Amino acid sequence: MTLSWVLRIIAAIILGQTLFFKFSGAEESKYIFSTLGMEPAGRYGSGVAELIAVVLLLIPGTAAWGALLGLGVISGALVSHLAVLGIEVKGDGGLLFYLAVAVFVCCAGTLWLHREQVQQVLRRLQH
Repeated sequence: MTLSWVLRIIAAIILGQTLFFKFSGAEESKYIFSTLGMEPAGRYGSGVAELIAVVLLLIPGTAAWGALLGLGVISGALVSHLAVLGIEVKGDGGLLFYLAVAVFVCCAGTLWLHREQVQQVLRRLQH
């Protein structure tokens, strides 16, 4: 399960490093969420969701749930980039967009590798 750890750590590092910018009110974060009409609630809300995803990703027994939450949060970011913000934000050369793509790929891979966690819960709910 080395691949699982690699994917989870990459996603957690990327998601985790954005938390500082969201919670500290960095100019770029405020710009993004103002442009989306979600400042400050969206910035704080997505930050809390990302923090929970990071914690869940780093616990083996909850990795699938962290990946699922990470996919949800990062899908919103990707849609925001593609529909409103553009790939490049404030001259970043597309860095935020490409990091979001990396998180999406890592979370999707993690969810696939840990799909049994989700399947177990679904089986329990069926009974």
